[in-house]
Amino acid sequence: MSIRCLIIDDEPLALNVLAGYIQQTPDLQLVDLTTRPRHGLTRVLNGEADLVFLDIEMKELHGMEFLKQASGHAHFILTTAYPDYALQGYEFDVKDYLLKPFSYERFVKAIQKIPPPVAAPASPGYFFVKSEYKLIRVDHADIIYLEALRDYVAIHTIKGQKLLTLQSLSSFEKELPPALFARVHKSYIVALSRVTVIEKNRLLLHDLSIPVGETYRGKLGGIFRK
Repeated sequence: MSIRCLIIDDEPLALNVLAGYIQQTPDLQLVDLTTRPRHGLTRVLNGEADLVFLDIEMKELHGMEFLKQASGHAHFILTTAYPDYALQGYEFDVKDYLLKPFSYERFVKAIQKIPPPVAAPASPGYFFVKSEYKLIRVDHADIIYLEALRDYVAIHTIKGQKLLTLQSLSSFEKELPPALFARVHKSYIVALSRVTVIEKNRLLLHDLSIPVGETYRGKLGGIFRK
């Protein structure tokens, strides 16, 4: 299982060097590289990366502030021309501190400190939800989409059901298999097999229109390109 890597650096040359290192290293997968730290932060908080190569001195968002917000959501290797932040970085449990310029050999030593990702257990293809004071079985194959409604989540199925449960949409996002479902908006998770039309700001599930949130567009595009 590959380690999903994200590079965040406001120097395009540094991005290209790291991207080249990642592409020649087995068991590493480059999911994105960006000069916009806030864009990278969104991807990390959405759980889209296992390992982040993070610059520190960036204008849009300082690396230490980035770590304050994202620590615990991924592993981090700091990549910087400034040695002054080494001790502070380790306070956030960074795995290594690479001083620019660094060689491929030094890069590999840093990678060896990253634990391999743990594969999620296979999904049984269904789950039970508590709705109307009883437990109801919901098969993955029957779901059209899930919708957040204030304190509830509504599960819409091909059987015409609209099951209301107090379970949060975020918890469903973690439990449902990503090969079959994707969160496309803060209020919606869709069954990918039900999508018939993809537009910039919405999806069509046959005659049903579902909005696509700005922060989810990049991830969604990557899913359908695969």
